[in-house]
Amino acid sequence: MMIIKENELDYRFGDSGPKYLMRGPRMNFGVILLKPGQELTGHYHKIMEENFYVIEGEIEFLINGEKHLLKAGELLHAEPGEAHAMKNVGDIDAKTVFVLAPYTDNDRFDA
Repeated sequence: MMIIKENELDYRFGDSGPKYLMRGPRMNFGVILLKPGQELTGHYHKIMEENFYVIEGEIEFLINGEKHLLKAGELLHAEPGEAHAMKNVGDIDAKTVFVLAPYTDNDRFDA
């Protein structure tokens, strides 16, 4: 068993971006905070599937070139091979939980 406190970990870009709460051994789990207008570039995984559950704000996901707007309470599932990117299109911070599984090292490829 382990307990992880999100507020004790750092976002990749200081006050925003991805924050991993757990990496492996069987899955990755984290949160992403995007400021209004902020985006993360596209990538895909060959083995891992990735799920995004929006908990605050509105996030536009680009999946294989197709736009999908998700709001708080909605989940997006990306299969291995599906290129995905995201952008906060709202006027408040947007936050999503992400889960990648099965954990595979070096399974991120630029789209």
